[in-house]
Amino acid sequence: MTHPIIFDTDPGVDDAQAIAIALRHPEIELLGMTTTYGNVDVETATHNALLLAQLAGREIPVAQGAAGPMVKERHPPPAHIHGTNGLGDIALPPVTGRAEGVSAAQFIVDTVKARPDEVTLVAVGPVGNLAAALQLDPGIIVRVKRVVIMGGSIREGGNVSPVAEANMFNDPDAAARVLTAGWPLTLVGLDVTHRCVLTDAHMARIEAGQGELGKVLAGSFAFYRDFYREALGIDGCCPHDSCALAWLLCPELFTTARGHLTVATDGDAEGQTIFAPEGRGFIEARWSRTPRVEVCLGVDGAAVSDWIADTLA
Repeated sequence: MTHPIIFDTDPGVDDAQAIAIALRHPEIELLGMTTTYGNVDVETATHNALLLAQLAGREIPVAQGAAGPMVKERHPPPAHIHGTNGLGDIALPPVTGRAEGVSAAQFIVDTVKARPDEVTLVAVGPVGNLAAALQLDPGIIVRVKRVVIMGGSIREGGNVSPVAEANMFNDPDAAARVLTAGWPLTLVGLDVTHRCVLTDAHMARIEAGQGELGKVLAGSFAFYRDFYREALGIDGCCPHDSCALAWLLCPELFTTARGHLTVATDGDAEGQTIFAPEGRGFIEARWSRTPRVEVCLGVDGAAVSDWIADTLA
């Protein structure tokens, strides 16, 4: 079975690892990449997406999208995590390709219209491009096959606030729209991504198997690993964005639950994803008012990490 996907991304070290999987895996048909601010500014995200495809020897459409949040003020990119250039501040070759002449949102709408019931949207950054696509054409809700979001946290707590994951916090208003739109949606959040660790041994295999792209993946990994060693005390890095593709291709490695999501858009809980399990009653019905979605709560982290390395080795 082949999965035609649009990969919405803000590369980013872990994005680069996931993009390599999308470019390599035989069961993925990468229809295009749409870029957003987040780990870097949107121009750098577009540059990196074009570069990664180029290093893999692929010509993939890249459409530039959101440069900032829908409502709130934009926070500076986290250069201490991904580097100023998003790829660990390693030296990078020049890019020869150019972005598409349409916006990310328009690219999403046009692609889904052209292939109804086939396209899966995999979003691993702030989800403003998906919110903009919904604004352009609400009909994509029933034409898209599935939406997979790397973001949020159900039980794990946050990574940029006590309760919020970075992608949700960066644009909570867009997240509130996208996570409650009513399309088939799976949330792959910190509850599972923090259980997966790419080690030096994994990356050595990946570097050996990926040619010129492997050098960029390994070089940026070293920067990212240093952050995780200090932040979480682990010897490696959490491959957050690759987990979204792992769920798509190997859902048996995950434990999921169905229920209702909401996103806090302001206050101290800004960006928090609030999950009400299906069928559970609360003191008021408001937490169960949104359409049902699927959230990932558990994972075989070692198996996912090995799958990433096996795919790219």
